[in-house]
Amino acid sequence: MVELQANTWLTRYNTLRLPARSRYFVCATDRTLLLQAVAQARRDELPLLILGGGSNLVLRGDFPGVCVQLATRGITANQWDSDWQWVTAQAGESWHDFVRTCIANGWYGLENLALIPGTVGACPIQNIGAYGVEVKDYIDAVELLDLASGEVRELSGQDCRFGYRDSIFKGELRDQVVILSVRFRLRRTPQLVIGYQGLAEALAGIADPSPQDLFDAVVALRQRKLPDPAQIPNVGSFFKNPVVDRARYRQLLTRHPGLVAYPDAQGMKLAAGWLIDQAGWKGFSDGPVGVHRQQALVLVHTGGGDGAQLLALAARIQADIQRRYGVALEIEPRIYGSPRLPAGLCW
Repeated sequence: MVELQANTWLTRYNTLRLPARSRYFVCATDRTLLLQAVAQARRDELPLLILGGGSNLVLRGDFPGVCVQLATRGITANQWDSDWQWVTAQAGESWHDFVRTCIANGWYGLENLALIPGTVGACPIQNIGAYGVEVKDYIDAVELLDLASGEVRELSGQDCRFGYRDSIFKGELRDQVVILSVRFRLRRTPQLVIGYQGLAEALAGIADPSPQDLFDAVVALRQRKLPDPAQIPNVGSFFKNPVVDRARYRQLLTRHPGLVAYPDAQGMKLAAGWLIDQAGWKGFSDGPVGVHRQQALVLVHTGGGDGAQLLALAARIQADIQRRYGVALEIEPRIYGSPRLPAGLCW
């Protein structure tokens, strides 16, 4: 039987550094530990929380079940042909390190997704994307553990129902499965995506940019625009960019001529950061929580606060954007936990 730590603080396991405890905790460095922890949670009828890098969740309060930090490692190159290389990475691998490893080995396509925090296992859940690329375009299959049956099975990329910052793992399969590994189908010959504003400017002085050049440019842009969670606790973009139909977009553009938006399959994707910035929230502070002074899409925790305070600020911003623009902002990270237990108490 796996040994679970009782009444464990999760502060250092989430990039917002929110104070919250888990009734039980274990770091699963291999599948055996993971399976044992899952079995024990099922046997004791306790809720289960799987953590990767903790960069896509808000801990509203204490978690009353078993929290498992998935720390499995390993990258293997599978079959290949003249155009494509199949690469499998275990769920606990650092996403940024994985992207860097792919470039070093001549496996291309993920360069635009450099420096996104979190683990490989988290990338399919919200279909991470940046600078004109979404990870769905390179996911061949996802290996899953079914929590109800204990069965390990594979789901094709097509069956993951990927959408904008969305997937089957946020809907039908939410909290029903654990992602064990992801198999990627990567290019053997680079096809760089550099049309996104900022990237083209950063690479303008390079006659024939390489994937490494693109990787470096993305890292530099993200470091300039987004706060490092190790320095200023955050989860990156806190809200999704809302999508409206083109008729609604034209109405908004008439009222707000500087509106920033991008074409989308369903209409136009509005820049949530622009909406929040124009509404005057950039740099706003409410005690220990606030909006980053350089990027309005990022909510920060400066210390001494909790998840309830952060979510209260998010609700105020959502209500204001709805009132000003008639647009609903959806929170991107997942929310877990109940109000914290009084200090000194435990389960």
